Amino acid sequence: MEKEELTYEKAYDELESILADLQEDKISVDELTAKVKRAAQLITFCSEMLRSTEKEVSEIVKKLGL
Repeated sequence: MEKEELTYEKAYDELESILADLQEDKISVDELTAKVKRAAQLITFCSEMLRSTEKEVSEIVKKLGL
């Protein structure tokens, strides 16, 4: 079974799911640390993706002289 590639949208959706579970008290104390660590990884991934995209778009706009 191949590992599915993480995209911004998938990471964001997973973050929303973790947040909803936290807000609805669906996460046990036993799962809490793992879920918070996963959320931190997803936040880092999304932040890096946004920075990279912003840089690429800025470079394209600069080349176009806009």
